[in-house]
Amino acid sequence: MFKIAAIVWIVASATLAGIALLVVVTVPSLNDQAARLLPIVCGAAAIAAIPISYFVARHLAGALSA
Repeated sequence: MFKIAAIVWIVASATLAGIALLVVVTVPSLNDQAARLLPIVCGAAAIAAIPISYFVARHLAGALSA
């Protein structure tokens, strides 16, 4: 299940980081501080993707074994 979670984490992390990046760039009040906020939100997205990937991998492993 760890291998499935790792692959799902790569996709989920990139997706969440892209969404966070778009939010920072498109909101004018956040765009002024983009140089400081982009590494923070991308790191937070990578960390937030860990439980999401575990949850998805657990469900995928259960669906594949059934």
